Amino acid sequence: MTSYTATAPGKIILFGEHAVVYGQPALAVPVHKVQASAMVTPCPENSGLIIESSSLNLRLALAEAATHALVVTAQLVLEKLKEPEPDALITIQSTIPIAGGLGSGAAVSAALARALSGYLGHPLDPADLSALVYEIEKLHHGTPSGIDNTVVCYGQPVYFVRDTPPEVFRVGKPFHLLIADTGVASLTHIAVGGVRERWQSAPQKYTALFADIGQIARQAREAIETGNIAAIGPLMTNNQSLLRRIGVSSDEIERLIEAAEQAGAEGTKLSGGGIGGNVIVLAAPEHTERISEALRQAGAVRIIHTLVT
Repeated sequence: MTSYTATAPGKIILFGEHAVVYGQPALAVPVHKVQASAMVTPCPENSGLIIESSSLNLRLALAEAATHALVVTAQLVLEKLKEPEPDALITIQSTIPIAGGLGSGAAVSAALARALSGYLGHPLDPADLSALVYEIEKLHHGTPSGIDNTVVCYGQPVYFVRDTPPEVFRVGKPFHLLIADTGVASLTHIAVGGVRERWQSAPQKYTALFADIGQIARQAREAIETGNIAAIGPLMTNNQSLLRRIGVSSDEIERLIEAAEQAGAEGTKLSGGGIGGNVIVLAAPEHTERISEALRQAGAVRIIHTLVT
């Protein structure tokens, strides 16, 4: 058998994080500038399936690491395709920052599943791939929204409501985003768990906040589809105000937001689980360098400039 390589992009949530867990819509887009890749190559007979990644510092045998998320991914692919364990090596590489809200876990699993299924001659379609990766997301996050696996596997902008089919939507006019890493790991399951505890203690208050976030997401979809870039920034800022109220911002996030706003950002908010992770900034193209420098001065450890198309 010949080698087979597949990739999956990172992702960023534009609107609706956290509220999406409670039935509200969210918008997310792929970030193709960062990628996970997996290459499957044949190995000698009886060697079994090995998963290796120098960037993740791991080497796993299917028979010896049954509970590891990547091994579970491979096992689910084999079960789905009703194929025996092949004698092969899966080599994984990723440029997606870990624990930053960029969908690293989902992308690595998607790349692995896409490569292994393709190597076996039965490439998974986006819907089946997304459903499989969602099972792995449960291992990572406990009660995931489903948005990471959807965007990463479809590789297109997505309007997402939990328990309904995802809707791919168009971008009426491209716009520039800066993705600024606070340098603090964003552990989604901790942030999601904290919000759940607060919702359980004050359900009426938090349900109303989630509904407000959902309404912003609906307005944002219309603005993005019609190319009304001027409306997107204020919606981001309003979304961030609500995220503060549900308790998922942080000093590091707020420091980057303040710096970006003072440098001329058109909209700012955290993206993903919060507490740490990334801040996203809507910027006019002529201001991206100035805002990027302000973000660095405020402590951003990494900045990704992406064009949403």
